[in-house]
Amino acid sequence: MAGRITPAQGRYGGKDAAERRAERRARFREAGLECFGAGPGYRATRLGDLCKAAGLSTRQFYEEYRTLEDLLADLHLYVNEVAQQAVLDVLPDVRDLPAVERITAYVRAYVRGATCDMRHARIAYVEIVGVGPRMDRRRLQRRAVWIEMMSRMAGEAVERGEAPPGDYRITAAALIGAVNGLMHDWAVGWVDATLEEIAGELLQIVLGRYKIAT
Repeated sequence: MAGRITPAQGRYGGKDAAERRAERRARFREAGLECFGAGPGYRATRLGDLCKAAGLSTRQFYEEYRTLEDLLADLHLYVNEVAQQAVLDVLPDVRDLPAVERITAYVRAYVRGATCDMRHARIAYVEIVGVGPRMDRRRLQRRAVWIEMMSRMAGEAVERGEAPPGDYRITAAALIGAVNGLMHDWAVGWVDATLEEIAGELLQIVLGRYKIAT
């Protein structure tokens, strides 16, 4: 199995090793977004094609990653962080609003963040499915982050008397499954709906489970 090659140190072309590495990774990530998220997809992408899209060599790829799956895992983390940050960005503006308005803002922010680039949606909901045990573990680790985030929000609603007490970690896990299923089917074209309709459906699922009157 190919392993990572140690990149050259020192300055070259006016950039130090850290700057060159950051630039390479950015170019490989963009190429991965394009090949996995807009082009042939992860399974049909060859290393040579990815490197050609990045304008870099296979040696330079192995300085950053061991396999294409490592790049996919990197992109999966990145697109999840974009979606999560979209939710975090609205928190200061809605923290004092009633539960319905807060949850509406959270759901819409998530949908915007997850679909701000359709390549993100394809990677997050389609390309990572069924890749293998290692990727499945990474998906579960990331899912745990979302479960924790949703549980905190539910706990806040309970503390304010806006939702009845309950084990909302189970709820969060169930909701994430529903979100992933719906977004997968939407991303591959099996569900014909606007993003507003998608957000509206997810909102009704969340409000219904939390027993929050609209």
